[in-house]
Amino acid sequence: MPARFSGVVSAAAVIAIAVLGIVTMFAASWCLSRTMLRGEATSFSLELPPYRPPRVLQTLYTSVIDRTLIVLWRAVVFAVPAGAVIWLVSNIHLGGASLAEHAVTSLDPIGLLIGLNGVILLAYVVAIPANEIVIPTVLMLTVLTVDLASAGSGAGVMFELESIAATGEILRAGGWTLLTAVNLMLFSLLHNPCSTTLYTIYRETRSAGWTTVAAVLPVAIGVTVCFLVTQIWRLVATA
Repeated sequence: MPARFSGVVSAAAVIAIAVLGIVTMFAASWCLSRTMLRGEATSFSLELPPYRPPRVLQTLYTSVIDRTLIVLWRAVVFAVPAGAVIWLVSNIHLGGASLAEHAVTSLDPIGLLIGLNGVILLAYVVAIPANEIVIPTVLMLTVLTVDLASAGSGAGVMFELESIAATGEILRAGGWTLLTAVNLMLFSLLHNPCSTTLYTIYRETRSAGWTTVAAVLPVAIGVTVCFLVTQIWRLVATA
């Protein structure tokens, strides 16, 4: 493809992903309203507070305490254990290979079936506390499993590269194809929310069942969509 069309293709891909997210949201809502939520009365109430002159101290307190410190505290509570797990599975060895390498080998058949790979699936598992660390975790696990000694900062240490070309080289060394990249975007759009969101859902609903639905349903949709895309992609490639 000519380089002059790369911007148009990138913009079209982003728009397509956004539209797919909206369509999936309405489709899931339609299905739930006719199955698990059949007969449930729905309502939406919005109460506006009375208008008052701005109060500087209260605004600062709300911004710093309620919006910043509490959110940061939740991030630390969930992210620190995730970092510890990532380091441990990368540095504890069993039978000559790390636990991460064993896990990647076990997950590879499932990952390849849906157009991904074991590295990506493991990255999503260990990154449940914070979805933002998926790509650094993928890079770290790829370097670990492919044994690229010249890249990264050591086993269990997440990193990002400033150069897109260097990132692409690592991913291609890990077996990435265009199908892998497409399915990663789709799975990232549809997969389960992070642990802080699940915790908020539980606090709002006080229901372990609905929290489980909120975690499992997106994963099921993401796996199904990636599987269908993979099968269609392979049929077209062999036609």
